[in-house]
Amino acid sequence: MVIRNMTESDLIEISRIEQDIFSEPWSKEDFCKALKDANNGYLVAEVQGRIAGYCGYWGIPPEGFIYNVAVRKEFRRQQIGYQLLGKLLDKAKKNGIKAFTLEVRSSNVPAINLYKRLGFEEAGIRKDFYSKPTEDAVIMWLKSIQ
Repeated sequence: MVIRNMTESDLIEISRIEQDIFSEPWSKEDFCKALKDANNGYLVAEVQGRIAGYCGYWGIPPEGFIYNVAVRKEFRRQQIGYQLLGKLLDKAKKNGIKAFTLEVRSSNVPAINLYKRLGFEEAGIRKDFYSKPTEDAVIMWLKSIQ
């Protein structure tokens, strides 16, 4: 597996993954705009030349917000999300980010457990935060990137 910075040439494939995984996916244009923002950092994981997953953050030191964590269904349970997020945290730390927050669907127990393994803690609930279907979000914080 190779973890590298996301590029515009990745966006067609990433858009397909978004469509497959999320009920309200980001468009190619959304990602293109995000890549151009100097406050953002995005990574992809490639397995045999194919994008297996990606993640990104927005941050203004000292805090950041994690967006768009996704791993293709056929590549799950192979530690790809864990490795991607670990690299993302390292990248953010080099850019002055010392703490992170994120939201995750309350039913997404595998993701919640992944974030806990990385040191995130549950901090609250955002009632009816998600739609399609309507669902609460668990707010999680990583207070100090080591």
